[in-house]
Amino acid sequence: MSNPNDIKRKLEKRHARPMSIGAGLGELFRTLGIRASDADLANRWTDIMGTEIASIATLASIKKTRDEKFNIVLRPATPAFALQLSYMSDEITNRINKYFGYDAVGKISFKK
Repeated sequence: MSNPNDIKRKLEKRHARPMSIGAGLGELFRTLGIRASDADLANRWTDIMGTEIASIATLASIKKTRDEKFNIVLRPATPAFALQLSYMSDEITNRINKYFGYDAVGKISFKK
């Protein structure tokens, strides 16, 4: 676990603009090391995917299905990256599943 003083400093950090409750809780969860939900996935996209994937794709949407899986829609930085991302879909799926700790991804699609 992190040093208590580090946690205290992170919690005391002020932001330039007011945060929504979800953003504030996401920051608190990140500080405490708790994995929250699909909103937390969106907030921590770069950390989870790494700079290689996060630089060529952004998270467009996340939808939870009835069977508790996530349908992930990615938006490539340019249309040319859509093919590259399709080849990387297994790696993206593995990183998201590893983050949540279970088989969370049902489908990955791309929005142009």
